[in-house]
This record gives sequence, C-alpha cells and structure tokens, in this order.
Amino acid sequence: MEYYTLADKSLLPKIGFGTYNEEFEKNKDVILKAIDCGYRFFDTASLYETESSLGGALRESGISRSEVIIETKLWIDEMGAGEVEKAFERSLNRLQTDYVDIYMIHWPRQTGEDGEDWKGLDIETWQAMEKLVDSGKVKRLGLSNFLPHHLKNILEHSRIKPVVDQLELHPGYSQEKAVSFCMENGVLPMAWSPLGRGRENATIGNSILVRLAEKYGRSVQQINLRFLLSKGILPIPKASSLEHMKANLEVFDFDLSEEDLSMLSCMPQTAWLGEHPDFYIPDKKSNPDQQ
Repeated sequence: MEYYTLADKSLLPKIGFGTYNEEFEKNKDVILKAIDCGYRFFDTASLYETESSLGGALRESGISRSEVIIETKLWIDEMGAGEVEKAFERSLNRLQTDYVDIYMIHWPRQTGEDGEDWKGLDIETWQAMEKLVDSGKVKRLGLSNFLPHHLKNILEHSRIKPVVDQLELHPGYSQEKAVSFCMENGVLPMAWSPLGRGRENATIGNSILVRLAEKYGRSVQQINLRFLLSKGILPIPKASSLEHMKANLEVFDFDLSEEDLSMLSCMPQTAWLGEHPDFYIPDKKSNPDQQ
C-alpha cells in the first residue's frame, strides 16, 4: 500500500474501504475479508449504520488498533454544539473503540438553498468537534460534501484545520474546482462512489472507459481508481467479493498517459444522481439513540 501525507504529517493509505452498503449493516464477514486483503483505512458514518459491524470485525480480526485508521461522520441531525459530543459517544460505542482517527461533518446543510444559517451551524459544529480533538478522543478532523464556499467558511473560523474533504468524484463527475480548492488549502480530497453511481453503474459500459480498459489491459473499475490516484485523490471504493476487493488494490503498477487523463477529466457528465450539497438535502435519520 502507498500513502498520502496529510497536512499534519500523518500518513493515510492511498485507498480506503467504504462501508456504505446494506450488506455490511449486520454482516461483519465482508469487513473481515477486507482486512485479510490488506485494507487498513475504513470509512463509515452514523448514517450508514455500519459502525457496529466495523467495530465488531476489527475486534474479531485481532488486528492492533494502532494499525487501523477509522473514519466516521456525524449526520445532519447530529449537528450543533449540544449534539456533537452525544453523537460522537454513540459512534464510539458502536465502533467499540476509545478513539476515532478522523471525525467528519457529513453534509454542510440541513435544509435547501434558502434555508437555515448553515454557516453558523457548521462553525458551531466544528468548534464542538475541535473540543473532541482536545480531549484526545479524535485524532484529526475532516469534512464530507463540502464545496469551496462551504470549506472556506470552516477554514476562516477554525482553530484546527480539516485534513480531508470527501466528495463524489469519478470520471464523468470530477469536480475540478472543488478538488483544486482543497489542494490549494492543504486538504486532501477523497472520493466517495469512485466507481460511479446508479443501479446499472453508468461508468461500467461507458465507451471511453471501456476503450481505455482495453488499452491498458485493466477493468473499467481499475481505470476509474487510477484516474483518481493520478490526480492526487484518495478513493474509497466498496466491494463485497474477495475478487473485487483485491482488484481495487491492484492499481499501483500502471499509469495513465497525460492525454488519457485529460480525456477522462473532460468526459461528459455521467454516473451522477444529482445530490448537490446546496440543493439536495437527504432525509434525516430517525432515532439515532437506538442505533
């Protein structure tokens, strides 16, 4: 495994393992397989309802806690000074650990474009998270789905800077402006859904990606991951089969040409379902205390 160096000089594996999948909710066997494959960076969230499975799998694996990086997120109905610590303690209990490596705000807004004072709420939430770092229960902080104007608000009012920002990134939705803004400010961009989105994944049969897969003797999924890595982005793919888990790690022994990288960066929009952080607000989770 290769590593990125974060702004605080800590190291992060260049590929993580995503756990947003119904199959993982009560099935720690999939995560145990990922551990056996060599994954050491795991992404979860209170929304995903996979924290318990991840915690159970890590405990059962017998692997040292210091060898694993756990990243989790608080959801939009867990934001605010009075909610952050309670939300974090719930996550900590489900994960069966005494600290989290990266704790993140999952979504920048609770309502649509003309809704709440999202800037004030984000800052209030971030400052409460900074206290968790002070306590030693969180090692570093990050963000998810924060576009440049959301991220700028945090950077201007934070004592502890975010080290990562997790965005939907893949060929056909590469968000060049958001990625460059992250990098200019020392924030590592991460890619959720790095293989594209949709029930019938629109990147799998894409003619450009299929042609490149044939050219390099790789799968379309591996071309997607190599594209992101070549741009300095950390992908967090999901997989349930051992074959796909292994294949997603076998992307460090080839490079895409500059011409092919440019072509992928300029692909028409594809495999995006329209979940824009300023306009699309996901449903709030119910009864977090019961999860």
